[in-house]
Amino acid sequence: MACDKLRRRIAWEAARLMYTREEAEYFRAKMKASRRVCSGDVKPRDLPSNREIRDQVQAMARMHEGEHRTENLRQMRIEALRMMRILRLFRPRLIGSVMTGHVRQGSDIDLHVFSDSTEAVCAALDEEGVSYDVERKRVLKQGEERHFTHVHVTDRFVFELTVYAADKAHYVFKSSITGKAIQRASIAELEQLLQREYPDMALEQAVLEVENAVDPFQIYEMLLLPLERVKESREHHPEGDVLYHSLQVFELARRELPYDEEFLTAALLHDVGKGIDRGDHTAAGLEALEGFITPRCAWLIEHHMEAHALTDGTLGVRARRRLEASDDFDDLLLLAQCDDQGRQWGVEVPDVEDALEYLRELAAMCNG
Repeated sequence: MACDKLRRRIAWEAARLMYTREEAEYFRAKMKASRRVCSGDVKPRDLPSNREIRDQVQAMARMHEGEHRTENLRQMRIEALRMMRILRLFRPRLIGSVMTGHVRQGSDIDLHVFSDSTEAVCAALDEEGVSYDVERKRVLKQGEERHFTHVHVTDRFVFELTVYAADKAHYVFKSSITGKAIQRASIAELEQLLQREYPDMALEQAVLEVENAVDPFQIYEMLLLPLERVKESREHHPEGDVLYHSLQVFELARRELPYDEEFLTAALLHDVGKGIDRGDHTAAGLEALEGFITPRCAWLIEHHMEAHALTDGTLGVRARRRLEASDDFDDLLLLAQCDDQGRQWGVEVPDVEDALEYLRELAAMCNG
């Protein structure tokens, strides 16, 4: 196989592995790609560069995500500006794909912040009611041990904040792809970029809209957590509380349709109304979720009790025909099946945070 053709094939396969997030690092993607393309029998000089693979990843993003990618980038940059303003005291810098414009589905927003106290950074996030996790990493590279502190923020988009010492604010960080100084932007530089790239956008209004937007996943969490205190009848629900039941139904639904965001959301939230009004939990749940779920998701929740009546033979003929006329009828029956089966004691389920994180990642994928 000619060297150039071999190089392109390895670059394409490595890019596919990274685009689908089967691999996250260039080196591992190259090695796996070379094994698949030519059983690993390739000289190092014939392997594609990181830049070549990145270009292929971007080509895949343009092909698969289209206009969604452009709008997503704009929204991510506005979100980045909002977060940087919250962290203004720590001289934040936007880096990575949101800075360069090389975003793809599942991309996060990468910020460098500079402080000798990670706790101070977390306190600023706490003051704004932002959810986050702190991760400390030890990396051994070329015989040198380095320690990194990352703050992972889960919001409408996922942020990764890397905390460096305060005296590193003017340090020139280099790209692992090009070996050159990475592109980064301060708050003022990002504001200028936004005004230059989107001249018709009212910047402050756009930031205000982002600040006032309600994260639906926070609403879901707020409705789910109280269900742990809502006990069910042992006769029909030996599993105990409504939250445990809901997480079982979600896990069963995920095994059936792992990439159907609306179906999985309905499975997780179908009983949230029981924490509000046990007399009519379906109506109460739909009222609380209004504006935060899709029409299909709402339809599945609205009719999940009728689906039970259908399976046990107590639903009227007209109601049955009305349900059968829907394109989502089969999914409704599947939801009822998961609902019936999600009543076991002692089975393993994800916690609320993990379930919502799965849905959030799925939403990011589906929305490009």
